[in-house]
Amino acid sequence: MEETTRIKKPKWLRVKLPTGENYRKVRGLVDAHKLHTICESGSCPNMGECWGEGTATFMILGNICTRSCGFCGVQTGKPDAVDEFEPGRVANSVKIMGVKHAVITSVDRDDLKDGGSSIWAQTVRAIRQQSPGTTLETLIPDFAGNWENLQVIIDVAPEIVSHNLETVRRLTKQVRIQAKYDRSLEVLFRLKKGGMRTKSGVMLGLGESEQEVIETMQDLRSVQVDILTLGQYLQPTPKHLPVAEFIEPEQFAHYQQLGLDMGFRFVESGPLVRSSYHAEKHLFNL
Repeated sequence: MEETTRIKKPKWLRVKLPTGENYRKVRGLVDAHKLHTICESGSCPNMGECWGEGTATFMILGNICTRSCGFCGVQTGKPDAVDEFEPGRVANSVKIMGVKHAVITSVDRDDLKDGGSSIWAQTVRAIRQQSPGTTLETLIPDFAGNWENLQVIIDVAPEIVSHNLETVRRLTKQVRIQAKYDRSLEVLFRLKKGGMRTKSGVMLGLGESEQEVIETMQDLRSVQVDILTLGQYLQPTPKHLPVAEFIEPEQFAHYQQLGLDMGFRFVESGPLVRSSYHAEKHLFNL
C-alpha cells in the first residue's frame, strides 16, 4: 500500500495556474465577500477554467458528512444543525459572482428525516429568484433510498440532476461504504422517469478492469443517463484509498468513444475531469 501511495503523478496530471480576466474577476469577488465554493475547498484542478466560463460549484447542508466513503476528503462525523439561512446565502453568492451555471452539491445527511431535501429545494428556488438567468445542476446524494425525498428534487426541476455512481459494482462496498450500486442506479432511473436530464460520474484508477468500466457504462445507459463523466481518482490524504493505477489519456479517449457509441448524449472523459467539469457545456449540448 505504501508503494502505491508513492506513485509519482504523471505529467498529464499537472495543471497550469489559473489565469484570465474572468477568473481574476471571480477570484476578487470570492475573496472580497468571503464566499465559499467546493472549487476551492476541494482544490479542484479545473477551478480557473470553470470560473473563467462562469461556472462554480457550491456545497450545502454543512461540511460534515454522515458517511465515510474511502475516496472522499470531506470530514465525517455528527453534522451541525441545519442552517435555514443557507439557501439565501448561496443564492447571494451566485448573484455576486455572476455565475451563469451553478452546480450545487451536498454532504450526505442521513441524520435528517428528509435527508436535507427541503434545503435542496429552498436553495434552487432562492437562486432562481435572485438570478433567474442562471441555470442549475444539482449533484445529489441517494437520500438512503427514500423516494419521497428524491421527489422533492424532481418537483423543483433543476436543468440537470446528477448522481455519481463513483466506481464499478465490485469496488462499491470498499469505495462507497454506506452506498449501494443498484440503489444509485434506481436513483438515476427515477430521475429520468420524472423527466429530468440525468448525469453520473465514475472515478478510474481504483483497481477496476476495463471490462468492469464498460459494464458500468452499460448499466448507466440501461437507466438512460444522458451525461457521463470519467476522471482519474486522486488520493485526498494518506488515510484514504490509495491510487491503484494512473489511467493513460489514450484510455480515457477510448472510453469516451465507447460511451458515445453506447448512446450517451455527452461524455467528458480525461484524467482531470471532475463531476462539474464543463458542466455548462453539458446542458447546452443536450
